[in-house]
Amino acid sequence: MSNNIEFATEDKLEYCFFPNASGCLQFRVKAPHDAHIALSPEAGEVDPMYEIFIGGWGNTKSIIRKNRTKPDVAEAPTPNILSGDEFRGFWIRWNNGQIGVGREGDFSPFLSWTDSERVNIEYVGVCTGWGSSGNWIIQPAAPGGGSSGGGGACGAQCWVASSGGAVPPSGFAGGEDNGESVYVVRANYNGALIPGKLVPSHGQAYVPWGGAENPVQEYEVLCDFPGQWLANSGGNIPANAVPGGQSEDGEPLYIGRTVHDGCLTIGKIQPSHGVLYIPYGGQELSFSDYEILCS
Repeated sequence: MSNNIEFATEDKLEYCFFPNASGCLQFRVKAPHDAHIALSPEAGEVDPMYEIFIGGWGNTKSIIRKNRTKPDVAEAPTPNILSGDEFRGFWIRWNNGQIGVGREGDFSPFLSWTDSERVNIEYVGVCTGWGSSGNWIIQPAAPGGGSSGGGGACGAQCWVASSGGAVPPSGFAGGEDNGESVYVVRANYNGALIPGKLVPSHGQAYVPWGGAENPVQEYEVLCDFPGQWLANSGGNIPANAVPGGQSEDGEPLYIGRTVHDGCLTIGKIQPSHGVLYIPYGGQELSFSDYEILCS
């Protein structure tokens, strides 16, 4: 991809920072051990700040720590997770103090932690050290968490472009409307990328925005996804929640559903509002208790 960021880091434990407030980082790294990532509100090492060490301690374990202090807040055994001979891919997601770290192509994190403090992450830094240098490929920030046609960032969701009520093969059905399957979709609307529902017999999808149920002819369908729905409420988003888009202000949006008027309806979760919004009966309706789609 032509707009990837590619560079090398020396064996010196000095972070190279770049802006990323998307809540999601997708990258590939070639290093024998000790690939370090910082999540910071500024372009430097400050407090508060998070650090993620992948393949530390001789490429045997990975950790999350806060404010460069011990003890580490989370750790996992990850033997031989890095390689000095080939690139290995990873993703990191963060939202409202919840951090998840996973391998490229995996839906679930191998390392996660929740902080009661909500740190506003604006920059990401990377470095290598402890006898290791590295080569990095940083993919562009993509809060929606995927790309049309498969692959994609931050959990490898596969979003396939479609229109006119058509459902691509392996479309993910997450709801029901009068006995008809309803599918998880997202669509661009008024500067936002919004999760919503596809009712095939209607010949269109719907997204909630501006108090209304908004019909859209062109959309993307979530496909080939072995996810699960978990009971949730308010604006606390699990670390393994599936990012489904972003608001017009750049806030990550997530995929939720609830039963209303006898129908299981899919919509968007906006964490700052603390509710799920569904498109139904011409309106945008809000619910504080709902199910959220997770990997």
